[in-house]
Amino acid sequence: MQRLNDEREGALWKEGAETTHQESMRADCCEFPRSAMGVRGLQGFVARVCPDACKTVDLREMAEKHRIDHPDSPPVIVVDAMSCVRRWYTPESWVCGGQWREYLAILEDFINAFIAAGIKLVFYFDGVVEEKKREEWIKRRMKNTEEIATLFRFIKTHRKQPGREMFVLPSALPTFTRFALKSLGQKTVCTLQEADFEVAAYGLQHNCIGILGQDSDYLIYNTCPYFSIENLHLDRLVTVMYSREVLCHVLGISSTHLPLFACLLGNDVVPESLLEGFWHKCLTTSPHRNNSYNRRTNILLSVANYISKIPCSYSSLKHLEEMLPLGSDKSLLYRGVNSYLLPGQQSPWIPPNVINCQMSSLQQQSALCQDKEIFQLAKEQHIQSENYSIFNILSNGEIECSNSLEDDYDTEIPGQALIYRPARQHIYSILLESGKGEAYPLVKEWFVYFGNPLKQPELIQPVRPSVTGGTPNLKTLWLAKGPDVEKQRYSTFLACFYLQDEMEELQALEAPVAGFCCLLAYLMMQVSSLSLEDLNAFLALILCLKGKSAAQLTGLQLAQVDSRAVHLGAVLIRGLTTLLMANSACGFPFKMDDLMPWAVFDGKLFQEKYQQSHQGCSLEELLEGNESLYTPFQNLKSLICKVCMARNRTIQSRPRGNGFNTGREQRDFNPRFQQPHRSHFVSPYHNQMRGFTQRHPQSQGRGSGHPYWRRYHLPPR
Repeated sequence: MQRLNDEREGALWKEGAETTHQESMRADCCEFPRSAMGVRGLQGFVARVCPDACKTVDLREMAEKHRIDHPDSPPVIVVDAMSCVRRWYTPESWVCGGQWREYLAILEDFINAFIAAGIKLVFYFDGVVEEKKREEWIKRRMKNTEEIATLFRFIKTHRKQPGREMFVLPSALPTFTRFALKSLGQKTVCTLQEADFEVAAYGLQHNCIGILGQDSDYLIYNTCPYFSIENLHLDRLVTVMYSREVLCHVLGISSTHLPLFACLLGNDVVPESLLEGFWHKCLTTSPHRNNSYNRRTNILLSVANYISKIPCSYSSLKHLEEMLPLGSDKSLLYRGVNSYLLPGQQSPWIPPNVINCQMSSLQQQSALCQDKEIFQLAKEQHIQSENYSIFNILSNGEIECSNSLEDDYDTEIPGQALIYRPARQHIYSILLESGKGEAYPLVKEWFVYFGNPLKQPELIQPVRPSVTGGTPNLKTLWLAKGPDVEKQRYSTFLACFYLQDEMEELQALEAPVAGFCCLLAYLMMQVSSLSLEDLNAFLALILCLKGKSAAQLTGLQLAQVDSRAVHLGAVLIRGLTTLLMANSACGFPFKMDDLMPWAVFDGKLFQEKYQQSHQGCSLEELLEGNESLYTPFQNLKSLICKVCMARNRTIQSRPRGNGFNTGREQRDFNPRFQQPHRSHFVSPYHNQMRGFTQRHPQSQGRGSGHPYWRRYHLPPR
């Protein structure tokens, strides 16, 4: 965890003059990113103009004071996890798909530092993208696409990972962070609406000692103290606490003005584009204008000066709404101010008979799932971070997926959104069987991939998977018990990936390997450009990863980075999220922990195996000289090749040597990417395997006791 306190890395988080620090800190490549975090420029304003509002605090001392004042309740910090993920991911390698065991160890160290101080942590994650933020979400996705294209150009040119200034989160990092924290025994909450509201409400209602994050909205909410993740020194548990009282004193307003102040500067409800004229009026009349400040700072001061001089009442709010060019929606300010009121709070800007109903708004919408018991269970599992994407589909038939580290100029590998769409269609069919008769509702997908302009959601038709006896309903899959139901869950899961005929072979494997093989077999069937070398690299990865510690993986050094392997690593990680969704829909035939990346994937190790495989190294070298892995390797390879050949997909050898994609050819968008190759199966290891077995004749008879292969052996091909 020393990296968290490294001053060199700390410099990466410093704020620019005109942009909010929290926008640079947030998790851009995530499933449910906040479109903007708080009021633009407010965090920097506090640091530059009112430094007295930034007080260094010792969290251990605050926790001890809380224990004295409240002996019956432990000190709790509620964590806005989405604004911390970027700070938590400190492994040196980030471009290869994620150093998941290293990351898990970092999270564990983070938690243990607070446990040692007697502080309980509660982690909150965004669970939705609210419709009012969709436009901004799309803008950020397009920006991320450009950044990722620049990243791939660098990798192809220099054959290495760029510096941290080009850092992009590994694909699906926030999703797996949520499950990682849960697996480490932490209370982890996935929200039903924007996370900052629920974080602020939890902090207030549970008398937390503070909120840990990086979002200036926590200066606007009337809630518990707000601590900075950016300034946290984990070894000493010292950070910066931002003071609302000092901020209000500098601005010359009271805390009751803060919600209106935020709205008149532009936020998630009131667009900045409607406020330019108002800002100009404030700037021309403000006595606080200072030429040494930038324009945004002067706007903040002049808007505060303006509202300090008007009566704090609902009529004043209505007057402002009439004055501003709000178009047909004259209630924007009202809704904006109301959005900052936590349960039980009132504001002089809002009539006293109005009750804040934000927390109940979701229950009022019409859900696609009409079975109340199933819907309630899905909702509970969503909140408790036990399922993945299920509630979003059952509630409003909508699902999002942000950017992945995919090379848009690689013409051979389709976007992961397209690769996994057939599996998702099967999952949608399983979920939406209830109460809709014979016609399935369409599912709205907002998935980022090359060729999708994101002008509107794609409407996806659910497709019934091929399950013997028909697809079981959700009540059977989720609530029934017994060995027959367990078999139904497993077979339905496999049917999502066209693997229902391989149930016996897959059940013979240890669970993480079975899940990995499901994904790998599906990938090999769906993507015709994947070769035997790719297959060998993936199989060597899963077998050699067993038993490697986080420290061993940290020490692994790569001579170069291959851009195609970067792309394939991201595709595989997104495939794991598809496994999570299928597992959730089918009633958990697997433990979720068995489908996590730290159980089956490491970015650097995959890069190494990929390069070894394509450069034609011996099987002995690929398997690190571990002869006990030979038979499991051959058996897994035989299983996947058999599955593919049964579907007329013959995997061929395509060694790439030291070749790297040039990226010179602009890809043409073509969703018909599943044309199978017709060439014969010829193993690239045909000769190398002969040498391997001659040097190690006993290896052919070993492997049956290997933990990855419990009781069933396929005959070698």
